[in-house]
Amino acid sequence: MRILFLAGGSPATIFGLAPLATAARNAGHQVFLASTEEMMPVAAGAGLPGVPVTGRSIRDFMTTSRTGESLQWPEDPQEHIHFIGRGFGRMAADSLPALTELGRAWKADLVVGGMLCFAAPLAARHLGIPYVRQAWDTGEPPEVDGAAASVMGPELAELGLDRLPEHDLYVDICPPSLRPADAFDAQPMRYIPGNGQRALEPWMYVPGERRRILVTAGSRVSRHQYFDYVRELARKVGALGTELLVAVPDDVADELTEGLRHVRAGWMPLDVVAPTCDLVVHHAGGGTALSAMNAGVPQLLIPNMPKLVPPSRRLVDFGAALMVPDGEDSQDAVVAACEKILGDSSYRERSQALAAEIAGMPLPAQVVGALEDLVG
Repeated sequence: MRILFLAGGSPATIFGLAPLATAARNAGHQVFLASTEEMMPVAAGAGLPGVPVTGRSIRDFMTTSRTGESLQWPEDPQEHIHFIGRGFGRMAADSLPALTELGRAWKADLVVGGMLCFAAPLAARHLGIPYVRQAWDTGEPPEVDGAAASVMGPELAELGLDRLPEHDLYVDICPPSLRPADAFDAQPMRYIPGNGQRALEPWMYVPGERRRILVTAGSRVSRHQYFDYVRELARKVGALGTELLVAVPDDVADELTEGLRHVRAGWMPLDVVAPTCDLVVHHAGGGTALSAMNAGVPQLLIPNMPKLVPPSRRLVDFGAALMVPDGEDSQDAVVAACEKILGDSSYRERSQALAAEIAGMPLPAQVVGALEDLVG
């Protein structure tokens, strides 16, 4: 069987699909992973054959209309969600011709698309093969689908459609206790942490004498993106006097943590480091949140995008985290929230309950059987 996977334009989307794609390869199937040109090194790092289907970046699609006009990120939370959907829709429209031609030339039997990879269902329809949609986090706003479709009129019309096609199977990695009430019926699959690796040092897998807090905003921190967010967050958490880990790319680590004490900063494989931590403080990104859940570690969430608030609330309601809204994250508020989590064992207990729930979900190797059944 030949399975064509389609990821988004960020490392997190590659890592989200890699466990199922790898399981399919290990089961003897042929697998290609399509994405943007700039994500090809990430695909190669995950050990997957990558094929670029657009030379443009996700940042470009978010800030440029289909007619070339520059777009500004909106401040209204609801419009922000639609804005993201339209950006992914433009990315899908640009990727669709190359993705379809790839599937036709390679004679793909099945298309598996990440949650916001809207070219996947259309390519599958063009090719007359099944389409599987896979979640890469704990939930995306349903409004995103309609927003994406609103900028894909020509692509939909070519297939005689007025909306995006339905999936033949939905694979969900969200723990059942955190699934939203309106979630699709799904084939559950255990979350397997994915991230870039490096040569390990003992401190990464052996905790020290101090309590350890990890601060991060994901893999895309640079001097132009999320830099000030992480620097301020590290400064606030640093006031606690614990051992501080700041997980960021190496090229910004020293500058970002200048003046802080008891700190280690740089690229850290979260699957290794997270289990050694007492608390993870972060931007509420889906991959980071799931990595902390998988490790059974409580979290302090400070969502830096409106779409991250609903899944954060579900994690808070479960008792495994606290949330400080963006804009209310003063040093006093962050320190107080950290102290509350560290001083109340129930947060650790609820986090470990989530880890046990994740461990009980079907492995990607088991879900490969559901893909085989679709093709027949």
